[in-house]
Amino acid sequence: MSNATFQDQRFRFATANATANGSQVIWRLLKNCSVTPAQLGLLYASLCVVSLGIATMFWLQGAKMIMPFAWIELIAVGAAFLVYARHATDGERLVLQDGQLLVELSHAGKISREHFNREMVRVEPHIDDRSLIELSGQGRRVQVGRHVRPELRSHLARELRMALRAA
Repeated sequence: MSNATFQDQRFRFATANATANGSQVIWRLLKNCSVTPAQLGLLYASLCVVSLGIATMFWLQGAKMIMPFAWIELIAVGAAFLVYARHATDGERLVLQDGQLLVELSHAGKISREHFNREMVRVEPHIDDRSLIELSGQGRRVQVGRHVRPELRSHLARELRMALRAA
């Protein structure tokens, strides 16, 4: 299939680009996060200023136990925010280019990569149509689709199969 025809295909989950070497299709399957880690840091800093400001006012008026509880609260909220921020950038990236499928899985800041030969990749649901999509080939297996709604995973699997055949 020529590059022009390959680029004319409509993808729901992917973007197709023309490169100097041919065509490239990229799927970015990211976690749906409403707040970025940087925004979360600013929110936490403002929460600290307000909470410690109020605690200081009460502490100056003689309520000495308010300050330790304010610090305990801020440490607990900070720990919860840290756990959230650590997973806010989790996602999956699949790149189909030059007869190769690169699968990158990002989880808690760690990235794992698998390379598959396009002709040898099998795309199938792990258990049923609503389960994760399993990519297998050359003795390796990777599950993708964690950040796609279960009812859309079969559409993603069809799109992957179509792009692998057309590449």
